[in-house]
Amino acid sequence: MSIGIWQIAIVVILVVLLFGRGKISSLMGDVAKGIKSFKKGMASDVTDDVDPKNISDENQDSNNKE
Repeated sequence: MSIGIWQIAIVVILVVLLFGRGKISSLMGDVAKGIKSFKKGMASDVTDDVDPKNISDENQDSNNKE
C-alpha cells in the first residue's frame, strides 16, 4: 500500500491546523539555525587540525634543556 497525494495533503492540513503557520515557520527557522551551526562547527574542526603538533618532539626538547 503506497501513500497517495490525498493522504499527504490531509496530514499537512492537520499539522497546520494543530500547530499553526507561525509555530511551523519558527520551528523551521530553528532547524535551519541548527544546521548552519553544525556545518560551521564541522568546518572549524577541519581547519584546526591542519598543522598537528608532535607531542614526543616537545617532550624530548624539554628533557634536553634540563
